[in-house]
Amino acid sequence: MARLGSGSGAIVSFLQKDAKTFGFPVDEVLPAGKLAVYGFQHVLAFYAGAVLVPIIVAGALHLGHAELIRLINADLFTCGIASLLQSVGIGNIGVRLPLLQGVTFAAVGPMVAIGLAAGGGVPGLQTIYGAVLAGGVFAFFAAGYFSGLLKYFPPVVTGTVILMIGVALLPVAASNVVLGAGPNAMQNPVHTLPVLYALGTLSLIVVIQRFCRGFMVTVAVLIGLVAGSFAAWLLGDAQFGDVAAAPWLGVTLPFAFGLPRFDLTAILSMLVVMVVTMVETTGDVYATGEIVQKPIEPADVARAIRADGLATFLGGVLNSFPYTCFAENVGLVRLTQVKSRWVVAAAGVIMMVLGSLPKAAAIVASIPLPVLGGAALAMFATVAVVGVQTLAAVDFEKQSNIVIVGTSIGLGMLVTAQPYVAGAFPAWAQIIFGSGITLASLTAIVLNVVFNHWPFAIKKK
Repeated sequence: MARLGSGSGAIVSFLQKDAKTFGFPVDEVLPAGKLAVYGFQHVLAFYAGAVLVPIIVAGALHLGHAELIRLINADLFTCGIASLLQSVGIGNIGVRLPLLQGVTFAAVGPMVAIGLAAGGGVPGLQTIYGAVLAGGVFAFFAAGYFSGLLKYFPPVVTGTVILMIGVALLPVAASNVVLGAGPNAMQNPVHTLPVLYALGTLSLIVVIQRFCRGFMVTVAVLIGLVAGSFAAWLLGDAQFGDVAAAPWLGVTLPFAFGLPRFDLTAILSMLVVMVVTMVETTGDVYATGEIVQKPIEPADVARAIRADGLATFLGGVLNSFPYTCFAENVGLVRLTQVKSRWVVAAAGVIMMVLGSLPKAAAIVASIPLPVLGGAALAMFATVAVVGVQTLAAVDFEKQSNIVIVGTSIGLGMLVTAQPYVAGAFPAWAQIIFGSGITLASLTAIVLNVVFNHWPFAIKKK
């Protein structure tokens, strides 16, 4: 291991003093070499999920290859900033836990709807960014108030929200598998080779998780993407010609797609997304606090949400999207038992470096859609399983909890399976009925209040 210089040594000495002050494993500062290795492991486990949202949004809005590369770079660069805000913290911003930040999957459906309503393409992106900026400001200033309402967001609510996020995104992955026109369109006929690419990628991920151990398991998705892309390239179904043309270095400039456009309907839709994201973040903070053996207080949740809000606002400025804690990396902390938040800080720095390398983004942008769809099936389903794990703490002997979860998932699947249901409602109501995630989340929140907190509710014995 290389020896640290005097400046680096002073920084590590300060951080170690900080760890002793707090007295929790989460504040332990590991040697520089381990920080780099464990940080890179977090990046590898997170990478496929991180770039998935810009790929989905770019495809839905019919953006070109150059725009996609720019979106991926902006996403990774801002992910790094967001992870530093959350793990290191500034004042009352950031929960100071090993929570890696990425674009929330809850925003995918609403953002696509916003972008298409604005005409798609770059104008669609500009309208999305206007809504993202407003959502970031809302989350930042609502954090303190939200943390005082935690009794309204028990596991029956947070588990339902996370479960619905995973389930509602599976049609997006399925559309990629069959080279479809989008999750709202049924593909017919379906060709064999794209499905085989997807099934091969998914099968390899499962095999690695079954027969490998440790680090290999955490990078199973990445290995699956590489192997699937290589197989498609051998058969002439993957083109990497744009990689050579992409520059080595690039800077993420503010408002690279033009100034944002502010649309009231789009903003209202994004505010609902941010409420869902707050619920999701709350669940991740409590789960991580339990893993790293650090008690969580309402003030911790408020700091985490403020970091989400600030990162989301920066996302709107730097051509990215709304940010939240990544549940996949919470699982990695549990698996490896490496609890130091400084590992995630190291991962944040690595992501900022990767976000400045357009050639790396060009490689990712060239991954064939069926291969990406096969990996996405595994990742989105994993998010759903996290929701199931959260719901395991719910007492289903109480009929009210069955009603809350069942009704919420039922309504969420209604508009997921039949997306044109939203067209039966006025424009303002389409904000709610246009997304299964949004509808299920609001239903769970409202029903929990009605059954468990409504002042005049008659409790059954």
